[in-house]
Amino acid sequence: MGTPEQTAAFFKALGHPSRLLILALLKQKSRHGEELATLLNLSPATVSHHMGLLAEQNLVTAQKDQYYQVYSLNTRTLEPSIMELLNFKTEKTQTYSERDKVLHAFFKDGRLIKFPSQNKKQRIVLEKLVEAFDFERTYTELEVNRVLIEFNEDVATLRRMMITEGLMTRDNSIYQRVRLPSAAEKA
Repeated sequence: MGTPEQTAAFFKALGHPSRLLILALLKQKSRHGEELATLLNLSPATVSHHMGLLAEQNLVTAQKDQYYQVYSLNTRTLEPSIMELLNFKTEKTQTYSERDKVLHAFFKDGRLIKFPSQNKKQRIVLEKLVEAFDFERTYTELEVNRVLIEFNEDVATLRRMMITEGLMTRDNSIYQRVRLPSAAEKA
């Protein structure tokens, strides 16, 4: 099939009930557009639109017969199995680590859309949030709130959880990011 984009376009062409019904009818025999429109109770323009999308993916062929376009199923395009269609080069394949999966699930456009209930996932989210703070400086509560509001409205909970998890310290109303030991330092 080629690239992932080409495969997606192929499946998109198959992704409409009317187009699947058209293919099923063409499997029985070749038909002209008006006949398909009558059988499917669709307008000729709608059938023409669907046929265009199917033809782009080489799923149907068209031949002129007097005043009509006669459509036939292109069985060679449909012969490969789904597994064969998915044999494309995976140059752009992203391997997501568990951390990436969690961040993808809970952040959208840089904002925390919901907070995970599992402790392990909470920790990953909090570690991502604390990256917005510098190690070398201290922050007032207002400054911490200004940073956290960019991620989520519930700044009090986020602030409290970062302290509970040991990612930040609070002395009176002064906050500072904690430098955590690396994996090599822990060993």
